[in-house]
Amino acid sequence: MGIYDLDLQELPLFEGLKADEVEQFIQATGAKVKRYGKEVRILKAYETNSRIGIIVEGEALVLAEDRFGNETIGHRLEQRGALFGSTTAILPGYASPTAIEAVSDVLVLWVPYTALLVAGPRLGRIHGIVMRNLLVAFCRKNVLMMQKLEVLSQKTLRERLILYLLQQAGRQKTDCVKVPGRVQLAKELECNRSALTREIGLMKEKGLLECGPDWMRLDEARLREER
Repeated sequence: MGIYDLDLQELPLFEGLKADEVEQFIQATGAKVKRYGKEVRILKAYETNSRIGIIVEGEALVLAEDRFGNETIGHRLEQRGALFGSTTAILPGYASPTAIEAVSDVLVLWVPYTALLVAGPRLGRIHGIVMRNLLVAFCRKNVLMMQKLEVLSQKTLRERLILYLLQQAGRQKTDCVKVPGRVQLAKELECNRSALTREIGLMKEKGLLECGPDWMRLDEARLREER
């Protein structure tokens, strides 16, 4: 599969570049595309890493792992162009507790960080555009982290679920939110699965929530009445 077949110029990292300019960037930095199967660890916790990963196709999970092997789910990398691995690539002395696991078949573009830095003189404006887009991506990652903290700071499980769904509705630009399975959703909300199932049932009974096999929709009018 060639670079042109992947439409890499559509990735946020390459916004403002044409396909042939993306090709120049790939050649100058030695970036590579690699495919991973479902449930494969794309990046392991505490692993040495020198490359920035960009999701080209598929979805992945960010997992935080402690020294005892216990894992908690951070967030999903579900948007094309999502970045990961940048912290360990930029700070080689940092042993990150974060792992990346494929939720589906995933195609990743790996960009060597050192090659990215030294390619500036050869790439000119292309390099400047990519670095600008990289900074924007870092800021968006910080927003995701802050939203995660905001969800977990809610006092009740209902409040966590409501805020989570409102955040997802904003990202997905729809009130019918695509959600993971109950086990994974419970991990994302850091709660017991049975407690989550019970809360979802109560919200459905009150008409606050509609559910499908892989989606949920809040009735915001009913929510306002409840408050």
